[in-house]
Amino acid sequence: MKSYQKLEKRFGRLLALREAAGVLHWDASTMMPEGGSSAEARSEQLAALGTVCHDILEDSETSDLLDDAEGLNDLNIWQAANLREMRHMWVHATAVTSDLVEALSKASMRCETKWRSARAESDFNGIKPMLAEVLKLVKESAAAKSEALACSPYEALMDEYTPGLRQDIVDPIFSDIEAFLPDFLKAVLDKQAAAPQPIIPKGPFPEAQQRELGHLLMGTLGFDFSQGRLDISLHPFSGGTPDDLRITTRYDEEDFTSGLMGILHETGHALYEKNLPKDWRRQPVGEARGMDVHESQSLLIEMQACRSKEFLTYAAPLMKQAFKRDGPEWQVDNLYQIYTTVEPGLIRVDADEVTYPAHVILRYNIERALIADDMTLADLPDAWNDGMERLLGLTPPDHATGCMQDIHWFDGAWGYFPSYSLGAMTAAQFFDAALEANPDILLAIAQGNFTPLYSWLTENIHSQGSLLETPELIKRATGKELDAGIFKRHLETRYLT
Repeated sequence: MKSYQKLEKRFGRLLALREAAGVLHWDASTMMPEGGSSAEARSEQLAALGTVCHDILEDSETSDLLDDAEGLNDLNIWQAANLREMRHMWVHATAVTSDLVEALSKASMRCETKWRSARAESDFNGIKPMLAEVLKLVKESAAAKSEALACSPYEALMDEYTPGLRQDIVDPIFSDIEAFLPDFLKAVLDKQAAAPQPIIPKGPFPEAQQRELGHLLMGTLGFDFSQGRLDISLHPFSGGTPDDLRITTRYDEEDFTSGLMGILHETGHALYEKNLPKDWRRQPVGEARGMDVHESQSLLIEMQACRSKEFLTYAAPLMKQAFKRDGPEWQVDNLYQIYTTVEPGLIRVDADEVTYPAHVILRYNIERALIADDMTLADLPDAWNDGMERLLGLTPPDHATGCMQDIHWFDGAWGYFPSYSLGAMTAAQFFDAALEANPDILLAIAQGNFTPLYSWLTENIHSQGSLLETPELIKRATGKELDAGIFKRHLETRYLT
């Protein structure tokens, strides 16, 4: 067992360094000074950490230890799965050189930092050279990894975020949803138009009051502020570590629902991290099971649980108290109508759950084309606008609400977007299975009690870490393979009945 034990020690050090890099990323998005040479210094720091992590994996001793450990017959199921995940990380790392890792890290940090100001000015031409450098390096990495993984370059990128994900899995699911959406969306919009319109609460809703309400509901969900915090960033995200959770949101003083739903979404991410198996901290098998499962946990909380009438029954009095308001607009039925209103919009993170898949399909089609050299960055704005018009009947008035709205491409995260819609479908399937196992979950949520829901999630999802590969995790938890039909039935039940 010496070879395996050495690997555990080695990967424990590697994942501790990755945690440090994650906190530096969080700081760059929330508290790092904007002027001077801060961004360049942070770029150097993150590149150095990335290179050290890469060197740990690329070291010939790591390869030898993996070979030796894979010949052992006395590993338990957790150790065997840990070894499988170690090998997966090793394959990705050793496919590329340290120089490429360093160059991509620096280019991504510089481009992301520039994006923050360029997006505010809708300046695509200004940031295009930096984005071109990121894309060039991403393509080099994808090409190298595709050889090691025996898949296409774009599939190699998806595999970084959702291990094992391939286009022959994604394409049929997305084609099914794309075919389903137009008629369904029309039926929903027609139904809404025929019904009395909801009364929209009028702002302003001071940021301090929104933050206080967010803190209260995070506590209801189970967030422990002695082990985490909530901050503001341009793009909401969840980061930190399982023992030091960092989430962010952004506030709109004219519409409190956007910031609040961002908080609830990111809390879903954070509580997944918190509840991962403690015995396997800083081991690959103790990590989250891919970004599709991660997104399922945030979307299950935001979309399935916290847009339910039961949750709003609990939350409505707290909203009135936080904003010191009253009136018919704060009644549960009215709030439920607001929270389930479907309206095609330009911004992905603000999209309702009916139109959200269209946003993801657009990005999936574009990034595949860019990675395959079927499109150039010069084509990106027009391709984006054409896709939005085809899928949602909208044309962005500028790049800030168009192809520059997401941080992902500018930060080097290509192949990530499919996880969002796969996560939404997985969320619907998990929630359906949880309710079948315990029909009282929604009754408990109406009382502000999320314990029954989190008991099911912890037992079936969180505590499993990466013990099981994604298809097996879904099948064991729900009794069936991922089924887009469950997601469609959820939409039909919520929006047409």
